[in-house]
Amino acid sequence: MNAIDNGKIQEDDISLGLLLKTLAGEKDTPLIFYYDGRPVKPGYHITEVKAGQFSGLDCGANPEAWTEIFIQLWDIDEGDRRHMPAGKFQAIIRKVTDHVQLDGSAKLTFEVSDGVHPMQLYCAAMPVLSAGAVHVSLSPRPASCKPRDRWLAEENSKAAACCGPQAAASGCCA
Repeated sequence: MNAIDNGKIQEDDISLGLLLKTLAGEKDTPLIFYYDGRPVKPGYHITEVKAGQFSGLDCGANPEAWTEIFIQLWDIDEGDRRHMPAGKFQAIIRKVTDHVQLDGSAKLTFEVSDGVHPMQLYCAAMPVLSAGAVHVSLSPRPASCKPRDRWLAEENSKAAACCGPQAAASGCCA
């Protein structure tokens, strides 16, 4: 079995540690998550934070192991509440760490539901500070074929090496 490797987080994913680091100076700033083309409602709750260590075998019979943190968002309106301040989000995560070990480098997955529709899985993009709020876009977490993904990454790396600025003069891209 491969050792736990959290370095394989996709480019458009962020880790819990990166999210918390980004929120560090924004204690009173509203934290707004976006999914399916719209923001979460101002009354959203964090209903659960889970940490898991996974071991598996992909479709190419390659063993893998990783850690992942799941943050469950309940997208509801509740009274005249405002979006949660970044400091409250950080306090919730700190509270969780009193009881659950959270690896800051772990893959971060959001589970989102409005309480009516089934929960869906999302990955988070890099937070953006804009218009007095921290905005975090969530995109659906797609299934993938890891051996194919590794092969494509290798092919793209070869193409970049061959067709990079220094290689252009060599004629390998002609």
